[in-house]
Amino acid sequence: MTETATTADLSGKKVAVIAGDYFEEVELTTPRDELRARGAEVTVFSTSGESIQAMEGDTEKSSVVDVDGKLDDLDVSAYDALVVPGGTVNADTLRTDTTAQRIVTTALEGGKTVAVICHGPWLLVSAGLVKGRRLTSYPSLADDVRNAGGEWVDEQVVVDGGLITSRNPDDLPAFVGAIADSLS
Repeated sequence: MTETATTADLSGKKVAVIAGDYFEEVELTTPRDELRARGAEVTVFSTSGESIQAMEGDTEKSSVVDVDGKLDDLDVSAYDALVVPGGTVNADTLRTDTTAQRIVTTALEGGKTVAVICHGPWLLVSAGLVKGRRLTSYPSLADDVRNAGGEWVDEQVVVDGGLITSRNPDDLPAFVGAIADSLS
């Protein structure tokens, strides 16, 4: 993490997290908890509006996370940033959800910070948002990103304008640091 991110006071900043069942637990809980610890208000939205099942390593069910609302209830204009965790099933579900596509498109077009990790960039691909952008993801998405017109790179965290991407849970310190930097 950068010094700015470590000491950043994010009081008054609002962050929305969008996810469905079978998200990678730490890719939602770490940004949520660390941004809250810095003073940000973090709200979690699910596709159904119901609690969501977390996974560890895509194969083991872990905790169930309570949510604050349904994707349909998310007013992007009320938030400073949007976070999209990975998890293969979660990402595959979000990428085909037209509401999730609208949310991420509205956020990027509105100049909001959009932070997407691991398999989460599938949502960006399906929403038509990677052409001409530089980003990273879980390595198995590299061809998808390239085929959609993006430049895929193997880096811990990539910032392209308001878009922040990371590869996997090992990159969470840099990912959360980049989010905090963008909000401070």
